[in-house]
Amino acid sequence: MVCPYIYRSGMPKKRHFGFLRRLRLRSILTLILEEYPVQSQKFLEHEGIRLFQFGVAGNKEPFADIPENIMTEALCVLMDRRNHPILIHCNKGKHRTGCLVGCLRKLQEWSNTSIFDEYRRYSAPKSRSMDQQFIELFDVRPVLDQIDPENVPDWPTTLYPLQGHAEQ
Repeated sequence: MVCPYIYRSGMPKKRHFGFLRRLRLRSILTLILEEYPVQSQKFLEHEGIRLFQFGVAGNKEPFADIPENIMTEALCVLMDRRNHPILIHCNKGKHRTGCLVGCLRKLQEWSNTSIFDEYRRYSAPKSRSMDQQFIELFDVRPVLDQIDPENVPDWPTTLYPLQGHAEQ
């Protein structure tokens, strides 16, 4: 569990469907580039789970990086409680998922030290400095500009005021 109603994992397989059913998911947000597996699509359809797919390449030097606008869109999905409970995943649930969770932690005003500690716990043994740099430099203001204040989760760790944040 990332925080109330937000979960993370690697790519769910058929053997995981029973567990996912128990989570009573409303949505899945995937960061994979590939077409979503047919068997998984059928499961989502049967369970009435909405799929949000943001195809993101891994943040690997020197040519691939995560587009900030895609991360902003994905965060807006996470910050809308109408999509909860929601599962975030990529292939292994490490790097791309870790970047998204790290940026969510910035919205929750976690320190970079805590964000990177969590990132490294999930990405070990292959933590990517480019991912941590992306998280550190990610600007949360465009997310705050786009989210609907009426549907923001009421996590006790969300400290940003949703009104007047641009003046800060």
